[in-house]
Amino acid sequence: MTATMAARHGPRFWWASYRAMLRFDLINLRSIIVSTFVVQLLLGAGMAYIYGFYLGKLSAPAATFMVTGIPALAIIPIGMVMVPSTVMMLKFTDTYDYIWSLPPPRLVAAASTLTVFTFLAIPATVASLWIADVRYDVSLHMSLAVVPAMLLVSLMATSVGYALGHGVPDPRITNLITNLIIFFILLFSPLVIPLDYFPGWAAAGHQVLPFYHMAVVLRASLTEGIVENVTASYLVLTAWTVGSWAIAAAVIGRRH
Repeated sequence: MTATMAARHGPRFWWASYRAMLRFDLINLRSIIVSTFVVQLLLGAGMAYIYGFYLGKLSAPAATFMVTGIPALAIIPIGMVMVPSTVMMLKFTDTYDYIWSLPPPRLVAAASTLTVFTFLAIPATVASLWIADVRYDVSLHMSLAVVPAMLLVSLMATSVGYALGHGVPDPRITNLITNLIIFFILLFSPLVIPLDYFPGWAAAGHQVLPFYHMAVVLRASLTEGIVENVTASYLVLTAWTVGSWAIAAAVIGRRH
């Protein structure tokens, strides 16, 4: 192996490529960072206020349950809507193939995008939780588990959105699916409503879907005594993350 080939395949090359793609992605996404923050606040803290109008005066346990579901409600749009929508726009503007023609390995480029969107989701999510907490004056018991919980939930949502954006060839279908996701999480997901309120078939479905488990791991890190068997939720979210990576890697790997 020549020195040049080694340089282009060694750890230093991968790390330099990763940093270069991070800079590229941040510059490429700078125009949507503010709008992304606003969307998260509207769907996070904004929905917390609206639910209060619908439900009226809530008991302390009910208010705590709802407030601790707000972080998941804020994270889903950035990961499962903004990420596939960004990929969709790349396809519409004919820059999709250009990105894959860049020197960094494709997996490095994918890792950069996942990193940017994973951490992009966190500031507005924290702000949404704080606003909702102030609105309902609940007593939260935040533990160190909030760090892995927040990272896993954000990474899982971003990974699913990334797989969706690359796995669906028609951008119009991608747009339809992202709109359905927003509709579904606002009306039919147990993020701020207990799973026991759902019919049996819907509750069983949510044991497989990631939305309920997102709320579980975040709620467990923000409260004491409300959540049980959080390990199962971590396993489900990990499975969704790994499965999404596998789909994205298969799609990206097929491109020449």
